[in-house]
Amino acid sequence: MLGAMAAATGARAEEPWQESWQEAAQKPGRWAAPFGGTFNANITVASDYSYAGISNSALGPALQLGLDYRTPNLIERFPFWLYLSGWGSNTTQPAGQGVEIDVTAGMKALLLDRRLKLDLGYVRVNYPGFPGALGYDYGDISINVDYDLGWATASGRLRFSPNSFGNSGWAWNKRGMFRAPLPFLQFDERFSFTGYASLGNLWVDNYVAYGIPSNDYWYWQVGLVTSAFGLDLTLAYTGTNISAEGCGHTNDCASRVFVSLTKVF
Repeated sequence: MLGAMAAATGARAEEPWQESWQEAAQKPGRWAAPFGGTFNANITVASDYSYAGISNSALGPALQLGLDYRTPNLIERFPFWLYLSGWGSNTTQPAGQGVEIDVTAGMKALLLDRRLKLDLGYVRVNYPGFPGALGYDYGDISINVDYDLGWATASGRLRFSPNSFGNSGWAWNKRGMFRAPLPFLQFDERFSFTGYASLGNLWVDNYVAYGIPSNDYWYWQVGLVTSAFGLDLTLAYTGTNISAEGCGHTNDCASRVFVSLTKVF
């Protein structure tokens, strides 16, 4: 992607603000939906669409919309449900500017007194309007595990694609993350603060087609989420170990600060 494309792989709940609206969809009182399920929607305005440390918007702003459906719990002994999500954002690809639309389907379960959350899903990443011959569209199998430690949440994620972006073959995306509430920052009960830090590695078979200078690279992010008045404000610092030369002589892979504002409906 880089060098050839300088912007890359789609969001798919990569960032904490996207995880927050998916978790919000699990709560009662959302929109009633068919088959006893619920709907949940979200809108995000961001200064940069960042995924796996790389800017997917050429360091420009992004408008992102999402809609989530979940069934009621299907097993009485522990919470288990199915979900279907749609998500879209403006994006910048080597062939020009356009949109990315992701469709995700899967199942989730809460175990061990709801301290352990398992999420198995399939994500289809689509770039409508771009020629199919470019091979931009692809699919990911995703496994997410979250464990509530009490003082923090530890998360692990593994994504596998049999033929990733640009017909680049097998791709593995591994990431770990810690999130913790920060009550010592609270000055008003209407405000809450959450800090997080993540570290990941993306490996791809045909790295030339993908656009990175070697088979894999590391990426990281640290941030602060402020929740108040029904809004989530994220201030984050992200980056990769890819040089500007390996990133198409751009700063799309460089360490940088970005901000986003999310509203969940």
